[in-house]
Amino acid sequence: MVSRETGRPTLETVAARAGVSRSLVSLVLHDSPKVSDERRQAVLAAIDELGYRPNAAARRLAERRSHSVGVLLNDIRQPWFADILDAVTPVLHAEGKHVLLGDGLLDRRMDDTLTWSFLELGVDGLIVAGSVPPSAALVHVARRIPTVAVGGRDLDLPPVDVVCQDDVDGATLAVRHLLELGHRRIAYLGGPEGTSNSERARGYADTMRAAGLGDHVRIEPGDTSEERARQAATALLSRPERPTAIFAYNDMVCLGALSAAAELGLRVPDDLSLVGFDNSGLARLRAIWLTSVDGAAERVGELAARMLVDRMAEPERPRRTRLVSPGLEIRGSTGPAPGTGR
Repeated sequence: MVSRETGRPTLETVAARAGVSRSLVSLVLHDSPKVSDERRQAVLAAIDELGYRPNAAARRLAERRSHSVGVLLNDIRQPWFADILDAVTPVLHAEGKHVLLGDGLLDRRMDDTLTWSFLELGVDGLIVAGSVPPSAALVHVARRIPTVAVGGRDLDLPPVDVVCQDDVDGATLAVRHLLELGHRRIAYLGGPEGTSNSERARGYADTMRAAGLGDHVRIEPGDTSEERARQAATALLSRPERPTAIFAYNDMVCLGALSAAAELGLRVPDDLSLVGFDNSGLARLRAIWLTSVDGAAERVGELAARMLVDRMAEPERPRRTRLVSPGLEIRGSTGPAPGTGR
């Protein structure tokens, strides 16, 4: 017997081929220990011969689980989010979970339609990647679905686990590197509103002040688009005492600064040193070759996925926050400060 609607073999088809009851086939599919090895092998052989695939919708209804996880990336256009997705997906796949992907930037323009969809689809868990103030819809959904926030601590709710790079330490590494090269006029080119931006700005400013350079602290607000970053960097570099180095919120913002430098006739790193954040694929391109803070996206993504698996298994477990220590990858966009004679 096959389904009239799909033409596919059904549970009854498998039962008839194996010479067992429909309920016993169901027990095998759920890996029940109550089935003898002989009958289990007969059912598995019938499944293989018929090419039977369990009906996912029916299984969800029976188990009250969807075997799916929602992943909401703040801005899918940013390279860091692709790195996070690459790390998250294999872990969830190994746990038998399908990934439903959403773009947070698009979602905000659509009045949180994607966020609500995760709730309506009954996903087993949710990963929210990126640092922006959460919407009311996201807070509502995170209170009802096991959730892990990745890359920022904006979603500050008791049941939400957090895993992110240490933004303050990352900024400290970047600024100390520039200080060691003799730079004193170092500016911070910021990103979007959120804890990651504020933490990186704090790490930058604190390190400058610790070096006795509080009067040289310059923080230029921005967002994650290359064009907006180019405009902000142009404003910074057009000042009478322009900075000799810029630490940028992320690699895309750093590319905006690189474009501004080229338009103003400044050579990198001879006239201007640049440091990004994330150590993304963009930073590693030989034509660009950015010095960048390595936020360990692979490690962060793997930890987030495993923490979500734990949270789904034990929804009432105490909240956990994990900070991953960053590193610094030094490449060709940083050099001695002009006039230092190094």
